[in-house]
Amino acid sequence: MFKIPTISRPIRHLRRYRHILTVFTRHGFGFALSHLPTEPLWLRDLYPFPIQEPASLPAHFRQALEELGPTFVKLGQMLSTRPDVLPPDYITELAKLQDNVPPVPWDEIRRVIEAELGQPPEKVFGEIDPHPLAAASLAQVHAAKLTTRQKVVIKVQRPNILPTIQTDLEIIHDIAHYAEQHTPLGRVYRLAEIVDDFADTLHNELNYQSEGRNADRLRENFAQEDCLHIPWVYWEYTTRRVLVMEYIEGIKITNIAALDEAGYDRMKIANNAARMIVKEILEDGFFHADPHPGNLIVMENEVIGAMDFGMVGYLSAGDRATLIRLYNVAVRMDAKGVTDGLIHIGAAPPDVNRRALSQDIERLLRYYNGLALKDVHVDELLNALMPLAFTHRLHLPTNFWLLGKTLAMMEGIGYKLAPDFDIFAFSAPYAAKLMLKSALPDRHLVDTLIRRGLVWSDLLEELPHIGMLLLNRIEKREPIKLSLEHSNLELLDRMITRLALSVIVAAMIIGLAGLIPATTETPWLVQAIVILSFVVALIMGGIILVSIVRKK
Repeated sequence: MFKIPTISRPIRHLRRYRHILTVFTRHGFGFALSHLPTEPLWLRDLYPFPIQEPASLPAHFRQALEELGPTFVKLGQMLSTRPDVLPPDYITELAKLQDNVPPVPWDEIRRVIEAELGQPPEKVFGEIDPHPLAAASLAQVHAAKLTTRQKVVIKVQRPNILPTIQTDLEIIHDIAHYAEQHTPLGRVYRLAEIVDDFADTLHNELNYQSEGRNADRLRENFAQEDCLHIPWVYWEYTTRRVLVMEYIEGIKITNIAALDEAGYDRMKIANNAARMIVKEILEDGFFHADPHPGNLIVMENEVIGAMDFGMVGYLSAGDRATLIRLYNVAVRMDAKGVTDGLIHIGAAPPDVNRRALSQDIERLLRYYNGLALKDVHVDELLNALMPLAFTHRLHLPTNFWLLGKTLAMMEGIGYKLAPDFDIFAFSAPYAAKLMLKSALPDRHLVDTLIRRGLVWSDLLEELPHIGMLLLNRIEKREPIKLSLEHSNLELLDRMITRLALSVIVAAMIIGLAGLIPATTETPWLVQAIVILSFVVALIMGGIILVSIVRKK
């Protein structure tokens, strides 16, 4: 993980500090400086505008980030996925951040390509269009052809962008570190840790070799699927600042008129989009985290073509099982179960007001109680969760919030393609399959048991050798000291046995209770076996309980 040094650099970056403070003060955030317990020397005389609070701070916050350049735009985009850090009105406003900037002149882009590839681009490519297909704050994209006439796109990093970003990251980290040390809010939200995660993500996004590997991994994951096309990466022309990929053509996925004119089946496109996101999240745990309409096109046979793989999300098997468990207790209207689940995964702080959190969760669940899943919209659900997360300082992992944003984007695309499409109904069988899998012993547990078995195997191999040494000492009449103290070993044995049985039976009851809902769409024989096992576990639990009561 990329780490920023914690040594303060106010003197070296004084001019940039002045610019940042000037912009935020002009947009009405000068009042925030008065909340600092002490004013650092390097902040003196940096207030060129009067301190005043505007009527709409969230909008001014977004405008200030856009004015400060690419690092702050990316910071705002990251914060838009963190409703646990900012109030809901700020999150809503940051979703409007624009990343459109004037293109860099071709001569400057040409020099970057030549520096990265070691020769003029005209010798590497058969043709290059000097007019960019797209221009963003970090890079711009040009259409080209290889000497083999294969159409490609060249993504080129903007010249001299890295020093600017590094300076801004150092300043942001200094501010976060200072706030964490001197303000209560800084300590509560662990701002330095958030900035470190942001810096790590941004540096990965600036490394186009990393983006190429993301594309290769997605293509490998979908090798047996025909719903998604990932463009090929031409590694012989790809470096950290230049990425050359296959040029794919199609219709923008939200251009409904063009899709209808081309005769495409919109319901099939919606199914392919749903299959893509369900497989990425529930099966692979590796998803394209920026699937906005500009990055998705529709190709022949309703195949979806994806682009721009700089931002991806990860979900471990444990993360996916956690999401399924939280979903399972939520549909049962179990607010305390949701609260316990959030505390268990560390999302709620230790001093959280459990009663208040449970009440807010119960109020949210009551609102959605009785609604068909097709009437539950991800974006509305996220908007409802934002004030709850901010009020109770819920620290869900960044990838969970990123996942929510990704699902909201894909749901919006699905509704434009086919308003009657139900993403929840589509994903239900996959969720049930994952739930069933999570109830069974996972590979980690099996690996642990195998390792323990190997340890015992080694011990058994050593026993004959140890026995011979012991016999030799006995034969030579060498003293053997053996110290053993016991008291009521029989009672202790019974207690441990009963405790072990209680834990096993409790685990069976809990596991089978969670497994029963996942078998609703399985054959009746499987359902009967699971229900019968649950009943047997309950009977065993009753027997143990009676035994404990009788033995006092």
